[in-house]
Amino acid sequence: MTTLTTPRPEPAPRAGEAHSDAGTPGDGGTPSKHARRFGLPVATALVMGNIIGGGIFLLPASVAPFGTISLVAFGVLTLGAIALALVFGRLAERLPRTGGPYVYAREAFGDFAGFLAAWSYWITAWVSNAALAVAAVGYLDVLVPVNGSLAATLTAALVIQWLPALANLAGTRYVGAVQLVATVLKFAPLLLVAVGGLFFFDASNLGPFQAGDQGALGALSASAAILLFSYLGVESAAVSAGEVRDPRRNVGRATILGTLGAAFVYLLGTLAVFGTVAHDDLVGSTAPFSDAVNAMFGGSWGGAAVACAALVSMTGALNGWTLLSAQTPYAAAKDGLFPAVFATRRRGVPTVGVLVTAVLASLLTVYNYTAGSEGVFETLVLITTFTATVPYLLATAAQIYFLASGRSDRVDRPRLIRDAVLAALACGFSMWLVAGSGYAAVYQGVLFLFAGVLVYAWIAARRARAASAA
Repeated sequence: MTTLTTPRPEPAPRAGEAHSDAGTPGDGGTPSKHARRFGLPVATALVMGNIIGGGIFLLPASVAPFGTISLVAFGVLTLGAIALALVFGRLAERLPRTGGPYVYAREAFGDFAGFLAAWSYWITAWVSNAALAVAAVGYLDVLVPVNGSLAATLTAALVIQWLPALANLAGTRYVGAVQLVATVLKFAPLLLVAVGGLFFFDASNLGPFQAGDQGALGALSASAAILLFSYLGVESAAVSAGEVRDPRRNVGRATILGTLGAAFVYLLGTLAVFGTVAHDDLVGSTAPFSDAVNAMFGGSWGGAAVACAALVSMTGALNGWTLLSAQTPYAAAKDGLFPAVFATRRRGVPTVGVLVTAVLASLLTVYNYTAGSEGVFETLVLITTFTATVPYLLATAAQIYFLASGRSDRVDRPRLIRDAVLAALACGFSMWLVAGSGYAAVYQGVLFLFAGVLVYAWIAARRARAASAA
């Protein structure tokens, strides 16, 4: 194997090579009834469930001030996400191992690039979990008023975080079951609006194509910046490749099917809301899907129904993201690039990774509520958009490296041109994500990455001492 780094005296095994039973082992590496590999339906549900979290219920109102040009931004983002999904599918065929972008970056560019991919992806996961839990409390308040009490609000947010964590600790068998049920349940109300709304569509509700005075290009970029977070999760099946049956075949299919399914719901749902709720009302809406249901059928029962759907959606997203947040550190720990404790695995799940993620997300949630740092928290959420692009860029760069190197074991030559075009498009999409994150988010995100450099220096020093002692 050739990399761009100098050879190490005693290279650690690549992700997945040290454990041939990835995804199926129980305690101590023996088969367990609680560990079960995902088939194509569950892997697809994992991708869709992680892409479609709680954002879909707020996106139409968030981008309405820019006009219907935001639908064009959605279309451009969808094309970029599909290109990225196709690249992840091709990479998974070559390297079907747990860890996703981490595995690809390390295989192409060595340990340091692999560590940066793992570190930044891990930050993205646990900060996103905190954001989902806080957002879920807002929908819970529609059903059971909790926001009037700090104690009740905190308790609700922490319970919403820890229930998916407990489902993960029970084993991958239960993670897949929860993810499949949550995905099916949340799609019922979403499809009701997305499909049913077309029968109540009124073009006069759409409003102007481009609102505001920032110009068409400015409106396109501004709306895209808000929509960027909506497609995080396209890499879900690739990250959990070790838990997917026949990953060379199913990871790529699940990634593409899941991304296309999410894109269908996003685009059709947003269009339906735009066409059923008057533009001026939509701009000030705090529950656009509730307003759409009320406009379609009358009455005021839509708010409670959509709140239930949002809670199911976010719980499913938390369930999937909790698993992903543990998988990448697990793969890196197996290679000696993360603290060894993250390699602890029971019932097919990296338990320490799940617990650490839940604890960090919980601490961030408590800080958000007790310190009243709403603006800081929102900035941290934007940082996840930037931190997610680091492994995206490294993964697409790895694909370009594999293609450009011309190695016969890495390149499917009849599809060389198509793969190169897709990799270039995915790389450009990732760069757009970085630009859309905003200067403040990029600045603080870089600080997170620099903190990771210090962690890597410590881990590398320990490995060097161990190698010299041996």
